[in-house]
Amino acid sequence: MAESKFMTYKGFPLVRKGNQIYYGNMSDDKVACLNVTSTHKEGDLEIADKIMVVLMRTEKDIDPLQAVLKTSNRTSLYDALDVANIWLTRENV
Repeated sequence: MAESKFMTYKGFPLVRKGNQIYYGNMSDDKVACLNVTSTHKEGDLEIADKIMVVLMRTEKDIDPLQAVLKTSNRTSLYDALDVANIWLTRENV
């Protein structure tokens, strides 16, 4: 098996593009999408303070509105990742 080049969190890969972070294996039935909707500055760092977590199906030919299974809003990236991890772990059991 080829080594994964993706960063992982609690066993699931993380892929970031702009303000979106995809969490989970795209080959699985479901994946979480974390949308950073607001940030603030702390020194030189930009910190996410509003994140929308969306659990969605990965089927290619599905209506985007039907793909969304669950949503949640969080105030830290770690909280958002933990919610996404719980959802994905429960879905993949």
